[in-house]
Amino acid sequence: MSLLFTPYELAGRTVRNRLWVAPMCQYSATDGVPNDWHHVHLAQFASGGAGVVIAEATAVTPEGRISPEDVGLWNDEQRDGWAPIVAAIRARGALPGVQLAHAGRKASTFSPFSGRRGSVPAADGGWTTLAPSAIAYDGFEAPEALDAAGIRRIVEAFAAAAVRAVAAGFEVLEVHAAHGYLLHQFLSPLSNAREDEYGGSLENRARLLLEVVDAVRSAAPDAATLVRFSASDWADGGWDAAQTATVAGWAAARGVDFFDISSGGLVAHQRITTGPGYQVPLAAEVHRRSGVAVGAVGEITSGVQAEQILASGDADVILAGREWLRDPHFALRAQVELGEPDAGLWPPQYERARPATR
Repeated sequence: MSLLFTPYELAGRTVRNRLWVAPMCQYSATDGVPNDWHHVHLAQFASGGAGVVIAEATAVTPEGRISPEDVGLWNDEQRDGWAPIVAAIRARGALPGVQLAHAGRKASTFSPFSGRRGSVPAADGGWTTLAPSAIAYDGFEAPEALDAAGIRRIVEAFAAAAVRAVAAGFEVLEVHAAHGYLLHQFLSPLSNAREDEYGGSLENRARLLLEVVDAVRSAAPDAATLVRFSASDWADGGWDAAQTATVAGWAAARGVDFFDISSGGLVAHQRITTGPGYQVPLAAEVHRRSGVAVGAVGEITSGVQAEQILASGDADVILAGREWLRDPHFALRAQVELGEPDAGLWPPQYERARPATR
């Protein structure tokens, strides 16, 4: 059997394969409540053979939304909106997950579909954003620096969202510490200029993330806990893979089961050269330095490519985003590409379309 279709053990759960769906924002909610779009969007990936389906960045507070159209888990109406979606993912054989998030200084922005860019004015439903320091992301409104009480509220909000997530049926909770959002903002010296216990040294900059991890683990001890990192700011003087590996080790010691390794998003002046598998070396470095289990992302578009990444030892799991959007049956296609015998992924309703394996 290929590595890609070998089951993976995650916090006492057997995941049917190692080709998972990464969180992908849809900017399609009203008042944070998911709807029929989210239901069809996410359930189709489970029908398409994914091992784990992780729902998009889901705000733990209203002001933590990237845009006014983001989903949330800060109230019970949202919890109840997620429940049938989660059930649909599980019924189709995938493990349901959700990414718990706070956008920090990158909140209150127009969605990509609006035709507008930058911060949403208060008159149009925008709000004042929060961050470790009053340093704006280029082109956005300046945030307010969080005080000690505000930081405590953030930690409590992650814990409360974790409780709601589990009540909705999610089994995988991913803490979002990537892509320039709040926890990443605390980690990087490019956005964190604090002089208290949350700024300066690596230990201090990682403090909030670890407090959130502790809170989520305490609130949802039976859930699998993941952290998504940006392992590079792609900018001089910023966050990098070595720091990521160190903090991943600290988080693993506190019970985090797995690390989803992406990159970028913190500053507008980042310089990234993209290409097939361009972020895989970051996952490999974090894995090599820390020994933690990692997932690789970034322009992974075929079963053969995914299998090669796993065979090289660079990652334990493959997470894809845009390829699942292009082909919601990515895992079914990858199975055929790799010449795998049927592993029970094909829904019986689709069997008539299944090509013979090589």
